[in-house]
Amino acid sequence: MRKTVLSVILLALLILTFISNHIFTENLVTPKKVVFDNGDTAWMIMATALVLLMTPGLGFFYGGMVGKKNVISTMLQSYMAMIVVTILWVVIGFGLSFGPSLGGIIGNPSAYFFFNGIGTNTAWSTAPTIPIMLFALFQAKFAIITPALVTGAFAERIRFWAYLLFMVLFILLIYTPLCHMTWHPDGLLLKMGVLDFAGGTVVHMSAGWAALAGAMFLGKRRGRKSNPARITYVMLGTALLWFGWFGFNAGSAMGANELAVQALGTTTVAAAAAAMAWVFMDKILGHKLSAMGACIGAVVGLVAITPAAGFVSMPHAIFIGLFSSLVSNFAVSRFPRGKIDDALDVFACHGVGGMMGMLLTGVFASKAINPAVLDQGLVFGETTLFVHQLMGLLLVSVFAFMGSYFLFFIVNKITPLRVSEEKEALGLDISQHGEFL
Repeated sequence: MRKTVLSVILLALLILTFISNHIFTENLVTPKKVVFDNGDTAWMIMATALVLLMTPGLGFFYGGMVGKKNVISTMLQSYMAMIVVTILWVVIGFGLSFGPSLGGIIGNPSAYFFFNGIGTNTAWSTAPTIPIMLFALFQAKFAIITPALVTGAFAERIRFWAYLLFMVLFILLIYTPLCHMTWHPDGLLLKMGVLDFAGGTVVHMSAGWAALAGAMFLGKRRGRKSNPARITYVMLGTALLWFGWFGFNAGSAMGANELAVQALGTTTVAAAAAAMAWVFMDKILGHKLSAMGACIGAVVGLVAITPAAGFVSMPHAIFIGLFSSLVSNFAVSRFPRGKIDDALDVFACHGVGGMMGMLLTGVFASKAINPAVLDQGLVFGETTLFVHQLMGLLLVSVFAFMGSYFLFFIVNKITPLRVSEEKEALGLDISQHGEFL
């Protein structure tokens, strides 16, 4: 039955590809060529590649944390996100995110179906110096990593086909509305005054809340928890994530400009400050200074600075990294593990880190750093932006958590989410893929 359904889906995709290509080729009118900035285009090509590198980096980061019998499956979940979401984005995802606005909630996908009209001769309104195709591909990499982030919460116990179905539904029904509301010029959150430079709401909060929903719905892992398979994988993954994050944040300036330099600088110091705070806090609490702690702290800092990267100064970025790391460390230590099994602390790191970044953007955002800031943060004596950030945080949290929990419920009705107890004990590498380290 499953093979039949998959065959039908592939056949339908082939037919749609042929028909859409024929229709669009027949009706395409070549627009007048726009002269783009070569420096901006070169940087954004590089930034797009850097952001894509983050997803296999995440695979190593997560893969090193799970038990040895689940490393391949955990890493493959990230790699499959690169494969599936790329096609989904071209077919309909970009249109849902950046198509003509339908009430500020979602885009009309028909405008950009199969990348119709997404070429190299025109530009997107918020990125006028680069081709719109480059903008669309840059945004695709953000969509790719978001469901991959969620996988750490239900590691070592989810059926792979069920995960793929959830990933598709999550992109279509959770990610694209948040992307549209936050980054489309007519988006609800953007018009409300919410600032999110590179994905605090769209990527990290949505992934964090979805992770919490998944951990709650799937339940705890059975038996004794495994030791991390490869700490060196975690360190390698952290290095790739940190390196790729420069494209993530500095690339969100949409050009090789002063704002990109500022975002690169704030990203650098926030990650370093957060890593330092995490290991120092571990020492104060009586733990050894660990490689895992340093790596997790750095990633929390990268998460927290993401929404603020292009809006805050370097000293404020250091504070954001330090403070967010302490809060996430506390959240990890106090997380109710007896009831909720968020295997790799996705909510405590990405969810909490993303929320801290959103709130602290409302505290430190400055017009001197970015003239696009209409209302400055609390430290400058203004309250409007902080209120907007708080309202946006609450709306996104409710939508992402409730929506994701509902998707897990629907997927479980279609196909069971959890592997059997025997397959979980055997390990997902063997039971789901027939492979092992």
